[in-house]
Amino acid sequence: MNQTILIVDDEKEIRELLRLYIEKDGYSTVQAENGLEALKQADSVQIDLAIIDIMMPELDGYQLIKALRERGNLPIIVLSAKTENHEKILGLDLGADDYVTKPFDPLEVIARIRARLRRYGAQMAYSSTALLTVGGLTLDTSACTLCSDNKSIQLTATEFNIMKLFMQSPGRVFTKQQIYDAAWQEAVAVDDNTVMVAISKLRSKFPGDCGVSIGTIRGLGYRLEAQR
Repeated sequence: MNQTILIVDDEKEIRELLRLYIEKDGYSTVQAENGLEALKQADSVQIDLAIIDIMMPELDGYQLIKALRERGNLPIIVLSAKTENHEKILGLDLGADDYVTKPFDPLEVIARIRARLRRYGAQMAYSSTALLTVGGLTLDTSACTLCSDNKSIQLTATEFNIMKLFMQSPGRVFTKQQIYDAAWQEAVAVDDNTVMVAISKLRSKFPGDCGVSIGTIRGLGYRLEAQR
């Protein structure tokens, strides 16, 4: 596979447990015990996915997610003892693609790693209809970038999936379940809060002059609307 997973947790036992399972599954790993050390690893090693704890010294998980998002859109899985819904929503809102609570099943984490990397790889390999344009927004599905008037808009892997769904069929109404299936591709019931947070985050990233908005169709779902 030749893909590298960054494991960030201040508990050595957890890092070692994850390392054993991840490397047994064929991936390489690098470790960090805090956010600052993680950023140094990300700057020196090609990271394909990051697993991040929230409560850490030096630089906590939330700050680390924001910093990594400024560097690119690699998949990020939060692994945290914080189980409250508002904590999960905050992590997703900052740019995480998945959230797993402690205590955890290592095999579930491995399954989520595979799923995230599979979807991210599919995005990077996708080449047909490379450029999608709606209003003032252009989505390059090959380079996985979204631009408005040649200015790049940073997207997470999940946000990219949602925008591709919308921009392939502008004006079409998608249910929350359809959006969830396209963005997360997991065979579970839709989590309304998760979809709402992702849509809210996307809306906040649209420049005011791009001529595009995400409309809410009460009782049905969402659609991409172009004003020009």
